[in-house]
Order: sequence, then structure tokens, then C-alpha cells
Amino acid sequence: MGKRRTTGKGLRTIAASFTVAVPAGARIRDRLRLSERDIEVLTAVGRHLGSHARADLAERIGIGNVAGKDNRRAERKKRLTAVSSSRWAGAMTRTSEDQYQLALRCLHDECASLRRAITTISKRLAVPCGTREGRVRGYADQDERWQKQRRLQVLTGRLARVEDRITMGRPAVTVGGRRLAKLRHTLADADLSEQQWRRQWEARRMFLTADGETGAPFGNYTITVDPGDGSVTIVLPEPLRHMANAPRGRCRLSSAVRFHHRREDWLDRVQANRAVRYDITYHPERDRWYLDASWSADTLAPPSPDQLTASGARLLSVDLNADHLAACVVDACGNPIGQPITIPTALSGPASRRDGRLRQAISELIRLAHRHGCAGFAIENLGFDDARATGRETMGRGRRGKSFRRTVAGIPTARFRERLRGMAYHRGLVVVAVDRAYTSKWGAQHWQRPLQQQTKQNTKQNTATRHHAAAVAIGRRAFGHGIRRRPGVTARHQRMAARRATGQTASRPTAHGTASPPRTAGTPHRGGKTCRDERPARAVPRTQDRSGCTRTQPRHGPRRCSHYRLIRLRTVSAPRVSQKFHDRCFRRQTASLNVSHT
Repeated sequence: MGKRRTTGKGLRTIAASFTVAVPAGARIRDRLRLSERDIEVLTAVGRHLGSHARADLAERIGIGNVAGKDNRRAERKKRLTAVSSSRWAGAMTRTSEDQYQLALRCLHDECASLRRAITTISKRLAVPCGTREGRVRGYADQDERWQKQRRLQVLTGRLARVEDRITMGRPAVTVGGRRLAKLRHTLADADLSEQQWRRQWEARRMFLTADGETGAPFGNYTITVDPGDGSVTIVLPEPLRHMANAPRGRCRLSSAVRFHHRREDWLDRVQANRAVRYDITYHPERDRWYLDASWSADTLAPPSPDQLTASGARLLSVDLNADHLAACVVDACGNPIGQPITIPTALSGPASRRDGRLRQAISELIRLAHRHGCAGFAIENLGFDDARATGRETMGRGRRGKSFRRTVAGIPTARFRERLRGMAYHRGLVVVAVDRAYTSKWGAQHWQRPLQQQTKQNTKQNTATRHHAAAVAIGRRAFGHGIRRRPGVTARHQRMAARRATGQTASRPTAHGTASPPRTAGTPHRGGKTCRDERPARAVPRTQDRSGCTRTQPRHGPRRCSHYRLIRLRTVSAPRVSQKFHDRCFRRQTASLNVSHT
């Protein structure tokens, strides 16, 4: 027999599980039903402030990547105060700094993605066509190889331009969105008229954001919402003070807001004059105006995975897929409880419909978690950045590979995690994220068949899939257990008792030598052992003693001794033990007992 061939590539390092941080704040929304005059005032204010905010952002990008004390924010704020107000100017300079830092992070992410793609293509180009060197496979033919060489040149050029922007510290930022800006040249394909596109473009470039201030009336002086009657007043910029209809250059809107969602939390803050930020936005598709309120929340640190394991809590482990959520309840020992759960998610259509269906699926998960007494959820720390960067090289070719890449790119990993984190926190549940490495592969290998046997006994149907097995693997990893079942755990007799799908999951050493085997499910407890030296024996003359000495044995005989009962307990739980093996064990134990009493 030849030796087993190894690939030379070890397993990936499994990162430790962690509890997802709770939301740092909250954001609520209510609709503004404005009059024609209110719309005219808000449009004028938004366009005026938007033009100055874009000019400040361009100046901030021109300064480059410098320390916070060298970004000249005080000078820029002083110039903006003359055309607006001190608080409007502070909000504009703060927004410019946030947009600049976000653009720099996006540049670094794009640089890392391009480097991964270049590395993958370069490795495959180094292998001749139609051959394989180790785990790297060459391209199928010369035509495909030539196309990849062209793509490598394009990616290399993009990487050089991105690195130059990072070095200069000047990212490209399009206020209003680069996608919408490019859509101007293909209005016929987008089924938009120039007027419709212009309304969307101007709506996105308006600036109506007012930062909160602790100690100010109702938490915000620039945009104030009275909790008593819900009236909204806005401080107008200096050039537009002639449009004011309230004292001190303010404009009172004809619409009132109530904030039905999380109203109590909002009232607690505004009545205590704590900072609340307000944003006014306009949606031209629906022709509606909205007022958003947001604030930072003081939260406690969630329990760690070790604390959840010590408390004996359950978790609802969830495996996210393209068209459904596979869930399973897992206890603190790592055993699946109850039947596997499948929640369909039809994530197709426009973004608003997809988000609504995702929220519905998460609401169903929360309801199931409360029903089964779970302390939270266990999910994978998913992120398909590598797949999106090198998917063309590692996810197949042709129509099938393209369809698979489209499916992977359509899985809402980040949105699912953020929605679940926020909705679970408000319902008193925690979210534990685990490493995604090998959960599907090892789960199907070790848990799919036991789950199918368990569900078939209870429902007469095999409803467990490899996705449910992956959910069990996710739950076990969240509690710190290995995914594989403990070796040596055997099922009980199939004809005498129902088969147990999981067995024990505690990590215990395997039996060696004369050590007793680990206790399996269904084996009765043996209690305290009785040693031979501790148990008194009555002296009884033994017949046919060739040595001439007197041997003693227990009064009750060898068949009733504690060692014989121990043999029966060890062999009764093992399935299909032959009578010959039973008699041989009995003779061997009896002989050792006679020798000990000599």
C-alpha cells in the first residue's frame, strides 16, 4: 500500500469567536407634510448650504492627508459662518472631514482588492496552459490566457492610479453619487427623462444636516422639534433671513412630527436637553420630505462567548444562504435541540423590497429565538471581499461560473449582520460571530447524517440539509467546541431504543490500556466502585486445593460479585455482543478474582 499523498497546504487558522458589538446609536424617521411655502424655503436653504459644503469638501481634499490639527478646520469654519451660521458651519466642516476619511478607507480597500486579483492571475499565468502545478491550475487554452494577460495589464494600471491617489492623499469624491452622475449619459436605458434625473441630482446635493448639542433647547438649536406639539423650527442662513416667519431668523414649518418608532427613547433625550442630530431629506421618486433623528446611545458590553457557555444558555445558529436561512437551536454543550428550521428569503426586486423581506426574515428569527429560550444568535463572520476580487479565477468558468458569482455577490452579508445586530439588541438578544472556515464542509461531514436520522424519526421526513449541518457547526464553534463529534460515542441498540443523533460533546480523552471507556448516552451510572481490598470477605474452605493452602472467596459466589456486575454494565450498552465474548470475559474475570483471594 502506497503512502497517502498530501497537498502540503495546512488548514486555515480558525479565529476566535466574538460577540458582535451592540449598536452605537439609533436613527428614527418621520414624514414631513409640507406646504408650498415650506418646500420653497427648504429647497432654497438646502441648495445654498449644499454649494458651500461642496466647496469646503474640495478644499479639504486639496489639503491632503494631514493630522487633525493641520486640516485648517477653524479657518474654513470661520469663512462658512459668514454665509450661514456658526452651527451650520460646524456641521459642514465635520461632514467634509467624515467624507474625506471614508474616501481614504475606500481607496485602501480598493488597493487591497486589486492586489489580490493581480496575485491570483499572476500565479495562474505562471503555469502552462492545460496543466497543473500543485494547487494552481493553468488556463484552458491560449485564447483565455491572452485575455487574462490583457486583464492583468488593466488591473496593474488601476492599481498604479489608486496608489498614486493614496500617496497624494487626494481621493475622488462625487457629491450626489458617481453612479447617478454616469447615468446622465444613458437616460434612455435607465428609462428616465432629463428633468427626472435633474430632480434626483439636485435632491442628493442639498445639505440639511444639523448636529445636536447637549444643553441646547430640546438637544438641537439649529433644527428644533418641540416634544409637546411636534412643531419644527429651522435657523435660516444669514443671506436667507428674509424668509423667516419666527423670531431670531427662524422658520416654523407647517408640519408636525411625532416619531412613532422609539418615541419614548427620543422623548427621554429631548426632554433632558441631550444632543439629537436631525437630517431633512427629499425623495423625488415619491415626492416626499422626511425628518430623521439620530443620537448615540450609552450601552453596556454584551456577554462574551465564554460567559454564554458558562451560563448554559442556548443559541439559535443561523447559516445565511442565497435564498433561505437555515437555523438550528444549539445548547451550551453543542447539541442540536429540536427540528432544523428553514426560513425562505426571496431577495429579488428593488432595494426597498429586498430590505423589507430581509427584515421579515430577521423578525421570524427573533420570534423563534424567544420561543426556544435562546440568549442570542450565532452567525458566520462573512465577507466575500476575496470572492468578489478573485471570483473570476476561483469560482468556475463560463455561464455556470458567472451564475455562481452572481449568486455569491447577491448574498446580503453586511446588511444581514447590521440588521440582525440592531433588531436583536432591542429585543434583548446578543449576536456571536464565528470564523467561517470549514463550517459547511465539516458540518456536512459530521452532522448532516445524524440530523437526517433524528428528523426522520420525529417527522418521518429527511428535512435536514447540509445547510442545517453547517448551522450546527456554527453553533458549536460559537460555544468554543470542536465541530467533530467526540470519538467513542456510540449509539444505543437500534432495536431496543431510539438512536441518539448527537451523543455527548464534552471533550474527554479516549480510553487507553486498562482505563474504562468513556460513558456513553444511555449507559446507567455505576456509582462508587468497591475495591477488592476494601470489601471484607468471609473465609470459606475451598475444595480441591492442590497447594495445600486454604483459599477464601466471597460468600455470595463469583457470579454475584461487584466485578461481574461491572462486566455486565460494560457489555450491555454495546450493541450485538456475542455470547462467546460474554463467557470469555466472565472466565477471565473469575480467574483473576480467584488469584486475588489466594
